[in-house]
Amino acid sequence: MHEPDIEVHDDAARIATAVAGELLRRLEAAQARGEVPQVGLTGGSIAVKIHEELGRRGADSDVDWSRVVFWWGDERYVAADSDDRNARSARAAFLDRVGVDPAHVHEAPATDSGQSLEEAASAYGRELREHGAGAFEVLMLGIGPDGHVASLFPGHAALAAGDAVAVAVPDSPKPPPERVSLTFGALNRTHALWFVASGDEKAEAVARALAAEGSVEETPARGVVGLPDGGTAVTWFLDHAAASRL
Repeated sequence: MHEPDIEVHDDAARIATAVAGELLRRLEAAQARGEVPQVGLTGGSIAVKIHEELGRRGADSDVDWSRVVFWWGDERYVAADSDDRNARSARAAFLDRVGVDPAHVHEAPATDSGQSLEEAASAYGRELREHGAGAFEVLMLGIGPDGHVASLFPGHAALAAGDAVAVAVPDSPKPPPERVSLTFGALNRTHALWFVASGDEKAEAVARALAAEGSVEETPARGVVGLPDGGTAVTWFLDHAAASRL
């Protein structure tokens, strides 16, 4: 595995600018090669800023948005129109603004589907198996102050999900408590892995995730390292506060 690249920016706005610009460049390059790139999005406050930047710049780029496929690393199991849905925020700020084909936006089921949480996780996993490309072109992930990634939390059973693609998380310590999350096995299948973090409340978790030693059980972000053959380029986009303990 290659050492991760660490980019330190002034603040969250500068992170958003850097990530948006790099994503546009990467998507343009993939499409120039004749590919239909697949992207894994994340939620959280820094993701909102990134999506807003993509919404502003995306329509004027050379990306053919009808030929990009989107997924999420995790989703809150709430109603489809809930403001807690990661997908709802991304659609409003970015996806709907640039004209992404709705058929290429893959969300985990919401409570409106009538499925149980476990059924929703199974359905999302099947969808990724059937319609995924085998690996994301880019996967974006945040990291929580406790070191969680997607909705894989320290000490939780979901950390040992085995061969599952997606897992039900019924007891998230962060509300809302019910989530659907991709597993480590699915999250690691990406050509480019981008962690994004802003704020001094993330500094300790970032330092634990990047330390030479430590456990995945304590800091789940350590479990997302990319493809086993070392073919994943890993980048951490941080501001000075989040990087302050490195």
